[in-house]
Amino acid sequence: MNGAGEARPWGIEIASLTYSYPGTAQPALRGITLTVEPGEHVAIVGPNGAGKSTLLLHLNGILEPDSGEIRIGDRPVAPPHLPEIRSRVGLVFQDPDDQLFMPTLLEDVAFGPLCQGASREEAQVRARRALESVGLDSVDAGRAAHHLSGGEKRRAALATVLSMEPGVLALDEPSAALDGRGRRTIAQILRGRPQTVLVVTHDVEFAAAVSTRMVLVDEGRLIADRPTPELLQDSDLLRAHGLELAHWLHDDR
Repeated sequence: MNGAGEARPWGIEIASLTYSYPGTAQPALRGITLTVEPGEHVAIVGPNGAGKSTLLLHLNGILEPDSGEIRIGDRPVAPPHLPEIRSRVGLVFQDPDDQLFMPTLLEDVAFGPLCQGASREEAQVRARRALESVGLDSVDAGRAAHHLSGGEKRRAALATVLSMEPGVLALDEPSAALDGRGRRTIAQILRGRPQTVLVVTHDVEFAAAVSTRMVLVDEGRLIADRPTPELLQDSDLLRAHGLELAHWLHDDR
């Protein structure tokens, strides 16, 4: 499953990021500071409601912080730079149906490159390459999203982002509602990506399968930032923040 065209991996700098949703009393993010190096694979873990998805939505300007700053490479995530930022950061939503809306997968995956200004021919070349990189072939390219399994939809949604050749892949709960085989397949694809990869999940085992570093967030605060094997050993800390470690971890890491 080698791949789609690849852009330069970008680092991520988050400094003192704070955010509250309108009309809420408690901040969703409370002074988050985090550095991710170019090409690094990092998992942000925590219980539901911890602020993980909120953090992800700041990376390409969907949400604007109350205070603090985010930089993708040398560019701040701010209105003058948003078109470039959104070409650097490929965001894969939790629900793949949010990214699959065209009559066929090929059209879904070619949509992003067309919006970037690629010719129809180039967009289709990039789309086919992206689909192949996630294990979907030319037959799949002609299928409609509603004919796909849950795991195939997850891979197709990832392909819609890969075709745009981002330097950062940011994924929200990519293992949600998948069986063991589906989780392993997505993990295998992500482990092989050269981009900077940021995965938000409450699935600790999946996080361990795709990351070399794990960041624990709860109640909008950064609780721990450690190498993945080290944080996995701290079962008391994980349990204290609503996370449990089962033992499906694959054997081929």
